[in-house]
Amino acid sequence: MLCIYTKTHNGLVQKLQFNIKENILPQNILWMDLLHPTNDEMNYIAKQYNLEIPTQEEREEIELSARYWEDSTTITINTHFLMRTQTDNNELTLTNETITFMTTQNILFTIRFNDFKIFEEMQARILASPKNFEDGYDVIDKMFEVRVEKDADILEWIDKEARKLRINVLEEKNEYTYDKMLKGISSLQELNMRVRDSLFDKRRAMTSLIKSDKIDKDIKHNLTIVLKDLNSLVEFNVSQLNVLDNIQTILASQINIEQNKTIKLFTVATVAMMPPTLIGTIYGMNFEIMPELKWEYGYPLIVIIMIVSIILPVIFFKKKGWL
Repeated sequence: MLCIYTKTHNGLVQKLQFNIKENILPQNILWMDLLHPTNDEMNYIAKQYNLEIPTQEEREEIELSARYWEDSTTITINTHFLMRTQTDNNELTLTNETITFMTTQNILFTIRFNDFKIFEEMQARILASPKNFEDGYDVIDKMFEVRVEKDADILEWIDKEARKLRINVLEEKNEYTYDKMLKGISSLQELNMRVRDSLFDKRRAMTSLIKSDKIDKDIKHNLTIVLKDLNSLVEFNVSQLNVLDNIQTILASQINIEQNKTIKLFTVATVAMMPPTLIGTIYGMNFEIMPELKWEYGYPLIVIIMIVSIILPVIFFKKKGWL
């Protein structure tokens, strides 16, 4: 589907749905959004504007030359945008989806194969404030700015969840919840790494875009400010990973403490049962000459000795702080 935004004579922006069968493109195009484009649609746009649209394999390559390249008339950027989804258990998942930005003749072309809320927000902003968007470079500038703000919101959410998890790790003493906590830590670490990859990718694209002579000073200035914010987010993201590693270390220590308590308990029980076991074993031997067997109070005496032999180690270990 091709969605075209054009500037009207009175300075407003008009949104149009374009069908390539019409074969007549409107004038004063600001932005052309290609959502789930077919091969025919991409070939049509490439022919009309003399563009070299990257293939799916080229879009996913991680080399810098594949993420950003520029010639005398066009700029092509392949960058990751985070896509938020909710699982059946209401857990947040993030996936990095590649979006292609291409500019030529001051027109922005976006090629994407997923619905992103940021595009809906950008459409609303353009239609509401058309004076702020003179050409396609203004659109891509504002889109990067909004996307960085969204990434910041995600990092803030991860930070809140990490703080809650840290409190639970320090306060919770139920060993049956450890698996759930470990899963939570792993999930937050994965989300953090997804955000980090997305931030790194956008930083490379914005750094290269600032160096271009095709954009004006105002856009370069704004992108420089956004880039500073992005660098701050990268630092915050790294600190968050360290915090999660610390929480994981604390949880591992908690698990070790609980395991040591269990081992101590079994050790005390084993040591306490050794003397009565020895006594019972001695008097369970089948020797004919055992004087104690003929004692009138031999049985109750041996039982008392066995009980005392259990109590004494327990008292000893209790004084040592094992119980």
